[in-house]
Parts: sequence; structure tokens; C-alpha cells
Amino acid sequence: MIALLARDLRLAVRAGGGFGLGLSFFLIVVVLVPFGVGPETGLLSRIAPGVLWVAALLACLLSLDRIFALDYEDGSLDLLATSPLPLEGAAAVKALAHWLTTGLPLVLAAPVLALLMNLPWQGYAPLMLSLLLGTPALSVIGAFGAALTVGIKRGGLLLSLLVLPLYVPTLIFGADVARRGAEGQDFTTPLMMLAGISFGALALLPFASAAVLRVNLR
Repeated sequence: MIALLARDLRLAVRAGGGFGLGLSFFLIVVVLVPFGVGPETGLLSRIAPGVLWVAALLACLLSLDRIFALDYEDGSLDLLATSPLPLEGAAAVKALAHWLTTGLPLVLAAPVLALLMNLPWQGYAPLMLSLLLGTPALSVIGAFGAALTVGIKRGGLLLSLLVLPLYVPTLIFGADVARRGAEGQDFTTPLMMLAGISFGALALLPFASAAVLRVNLR
């Protein structure tokens, strides 16, 4: 599993591997929003939690089709399916690699970009905590969507249509945690709901992804 994780990380870091693509998109969206809505600091403060979370969600969506598609094209996915490593473990490792190269950079960059959106200082920690708990769910759900569309040519649009409705609960609770934190309110309830979604996805969806992959590889 460690070798597979290291391989996926190396492929992501290579030119064209997708590393930095999500972070660049995240930066572009957050920089452009103040130009679109105007420089009013009060307005930016109110919309900052939602904008940052929507930008993070869309940034994660950009590289989902790379999770299984490249392995399917070069035959590596067939080897993984017949290897001693359970396909459920391979699906979990690939979701982890996606999070390390896409989700984690977004978490680390969030405070800097929150400054551009004039997010109140008390909202920084809740924002980072919500992204830290929420982005793993985005990667695992995205891996399930990628498994559903593996082998379909130009399946990026279909993947987006399948995954976006599943992302909505994570977006709602993640943005609510950041909003309540920025307003100085208690955010325990949405944070627990967000953690429940992430842990539930981590526990169940690798098995669903493996089952779908087995069907698609027949």
C-alpha cells in the first residue's frame, strides 16, 4: 500500500500529473471574487466562508478523473485488481493520494486566501478545521465517482454530474462551520455532522468503489 501511495504521489508531482492544479484554481477563484462583487469589506466578510468552501470543492473536482483513468488506460488497474492487495485498499490509497496532493494544499493555503476575502480573524481556525475534516470526504466521494466512470471516454462531465449532488452535504456543513466561527458562534453541531460525513465516507465508499471497479473491469 505504501508503494502504491508513493507511486501515485510521484505521478501527481510530475508535469501534467495534476499536482498544483487544484491549488491554482482555488487561488484564481478567490482572487477574482473581490473584483466581481466589489471591494466592500463587509460584503466580502459575509460571503467569505461560502466562497472559500465552494472554491475548494470545485478545486477538488478538477483532478478527480485522474484517480483511476490513467491506470485504466495503461493496464495498471487490471494488475491492481489481480494483485494480493485488496481492491478496497487500493481505492482507499488512491483517495488518500488525491487528498494529499489536492485537499491538504487547500487546507494549508486557506488562511492566506481568507485574508484576501477579509475573513474575521476568529474564523481562521474554524475554516481550516472544517477543510481538514471535509476535504477527505470530497476525495473519497470523488474516488467513488471516478470508479463509476472509469473506462468512459470524456467522462469528466458525467463524473461532475454524479459527484456534485453527493458533495452538497459536505459543502453545507463545512461552510456553516466557517460561517459560525467567523461570527463568533458555537459551531460544534455542524462540525460533528461534517466529521460524521467524512468518517462515514471513509468507512463505506472504498468498498463501494472496489465493487464498481470489479464490474467495470469485467
